[in-house]
Amino acid sequence: MTDPATRPPADEEWGNLLRQWRNQPSAQPRPFFYSRVRARLVVKVTADRQPLPTWLRWPSYAAMLIIVLLLSGDGATPRSAESSQSQLYLPTD
Repeated sequence: MTDPATRPPADEEWGNLLRQWRNQPSAQPRPFFYSRVRARLVVKVTADRQPLPTWLRWPSYAAMLIIVLLLSGDGATPRSAESSQSQLYLPTD
């Protein structure tokens, strides 16, 4: 085992480590790094084009809206005048 008397205190170890990090030169990107990144982004954006033009998807949007409206109703349908009169609550003898 190591002798605890020869080890520096924890605060001193942390101080040494932080001094080493401060003395390191700051990292610099390789030449033309940003132009390579920009080129990759441009290629990715052009490759991610949608398969169909927007105007070709409009009928499907309209169909989905109609389906949602039909299925989200509460089941109420307009009643005729005859059926609404027969459902009046009139006292019976």
